[in-house]
Amino acid sequence: MVDPIRNPDPDPNVLTYNGPAVAQYYAALNYLTPCEQLLFDTYLKPGMAILDLGVGGGRTAPYLSSIASRYVGVDYASEMIAACRKKFPQLEFEVGNASDLSRFAPLSFDAVVMAFNTIDYVIPDEARFRALLEIHRILKPGGILIFSSHNPRAIWVRALWNPQRVRALAENIVTSDSILFQPALRCLTAARAILAWAQAVYRSLVRIAQVLPRRAFWRGEGYWLDPVHGGLWTHLAVPTKVSHEVDRFGFRLLRLLGEDYPLASRLYVTPWYYYVFSKTATTGVK
Repeated sequence: MVDPIRNPDPDPNVLTYNGPAVAQYYAALNYLTPCEQLLFDTYLKPGMAILDLGVGGGRTAPYLSSIASRYVGVDYASEMIAACRKKFPQLEFEVGNASDLSRFAPLSFDAVVMAFNTIDYVIPDEARFRALLEIHRILKPGGILIFSSHNPRAIWVRALWNPQRVRALAENIVTSDSILFQPALRCLTAARAILAWAQAVYRSLVRIAQVLPRRAFWRGEGYWLDPVHGGLWTHLAVPTKVSHEVDRFGFRLLRLLGEDYPLASRLYVTPWYYYVFSKTATTGVK
């Protein structure tokens, strides 16, 4: 596979995202994460003009378009845009790259959203820098930028399970009004907890073996080839480096929230973070 860091043209990620199976996968998604719901409800106000950058298959389009006075979805994968237009023919979608938003006038949007770690696939670094300059240009004063980005130091996997499913299994074995129900529930809960911890330890060891050799883990920033969808070149950075970089392009950090909200975020656990920035009066790179 072509390394876009050394050979940025063409970007092999575009070929992957334009694959029909990948486009269909993203077109089938129709939810917001609890983290996204909280940040959208808090920082995006009804009547805003919103640019959904890296719209993918339109997962965020229903919510964002429902509150926007103007909604535009943009993606550099034409197959993704075709899927969006098919699902939402009443909405505006365009094929375009985040590093070139020249089709939009200065100060034309109140908010830009880049969900699902879109910014991590605007590569190489120079393209991401241009994208931040372009976003600054098209946002109105005080405009909002919301995006998520991978954490290169996420190595520990949480032990999680669904207590409701365990309780439902117990009720299938013993009726809830039986004297045996609580002992059965406790036994099943303990067994599920042990299984969850075993799975978490195994997955953590696998992740440690994958992550520790990467320079990005030790430097807190860098690239790696994510095996998802057959391989995607991905940029990763820890929150301090993300905040410092975006600040250079005329933005101020308002909120940092782990993707795993409502659980508490942890640097060595949280897979990626959501960031909320506001545009400052300063224009361009400091």
